[in-house]
Amino acid sequence: MVVHAKPAALDQISLVRSAEPGGGAASSSLFPGVPAVDLSGPGAAAAVVDACERFGFFKVAHHGVPARVVDRLESEAAAFFAKPQAEKDASGPANPLGYGSKRIGRNGDTGWLEYLLLAVDHHQAAAAVSKASPVPSSSLRSVVLCWIRPPVRSTQPLFYLLKILACGVCREAVSEYVGAVRGVAARVLEAVAEGLGVAPRDALSGMVSGAASDGVFRVNHYPPCPLLQRLPDSCSVTGFGEHTDPQLVSVLRSNGTPGLQLALRDGRWVPVPPDRDAFFVIVGDSLEVLTNGRLKSVRHRVVANSLKPRVSMIYFAGPAPEQRIAPLPELLGHGEQGAYREFTWGDYKKAAYRSRLGDNRLDPFRRRV
Repeated sequence: MVVHAKPAALDQISLVRSAEPGGGAASSSLFPGVPAVDLSGPGAAAAVVDACERFGFFKVAHHGVPARVVDRLESEAAAFFAKPQAEKDASGPANPLGYGSKRIGRNGDTGWLEYLLLAVDHHQAAAAVSKASPVPSSSLRSVVLCWIRPPVRSTQPLFYLLKILACGVCREAVSEYVGAVRGVAARVLEAVAEGLGVAPRDALSGMVSGAASDGVFRVNHYPPCPLLQRLPDSCSVTGFGEHTDPQLVSVLRSNGTPGLQLALRDGRWVPVPPDRDAFFVIVGDSLEVLTNGRLKSVRHRVVANSLKPRVSMIYFAGPAPEQRIAPLPELLGHGEQGAYREFTWGDYKKAAYRSRLGDNRLDPFRRRV
């Protein structure tokens, strides 16, 4: 897939330098050690826990998501990002949902990218649809897609469109894709529970698959960056700054263009080998707390590419806003106090939106010895 549209100018976008303190520079060679886990294979639970403990990150093999589902949404995303800037701007600004270019959030973070941020689960629509009506037409398109339970007795969700915008990303394509990767996230969390000896097996997956779950879906487009051709090899342009994800897990897929980098436990940054046929799972802050720090969230970032566009699609599996996040009792010793103070997902999400990308959002919730 080739997308030629460009986001805003490069002013105020930071560089990643080899002289960065704290091991900020990444190795020039791709990291060969990313674990690959077959979720359907024997020993999957132990393999998932091991990968999460060592890296907070792994690749899912034999994930079961049909290629046509991925290709359809990637094609829709390419068509959107290739539109004239004025048309894309009509689908924004992201606040936080919608279309954004260069600016990431409302707190000063920037990057060489443009993106769509979509709500995809039941809770996201609850407040906004109070004045909205169900839209039955499957031909309508929207930048914000939400599921909520219908106002009648039924187990089938209805789609509500919060904004009817001509963004050109078909809601059926998003729905089909998100439904598939939500299933991947649930299988991963079931494997985590099994591997850690947490019962029932759906203790974690149930948090992100219930009617009130709070998932978000992001499509990022990183155009080729011409500035890189004028910079020394020791510098890269920030595509998406270093951060951890606040949810339980994130399921990421890209078009095969490199750029994703991972911080290892020793602080070294390593480039992740791209694999357009696989999904990558990233441990988030909430899972770190639930496992009392046994599985730690991982810092990651994206740097721009000088030649090829990069498109990534990420599903962030979040629980219901009222879900209490605290270390699971099964993972605490007798009389042991958890390493983190309890909070609700809703409160943590608000705190995350108020913070900068690189902030350590969990630090205020750690218990001090």
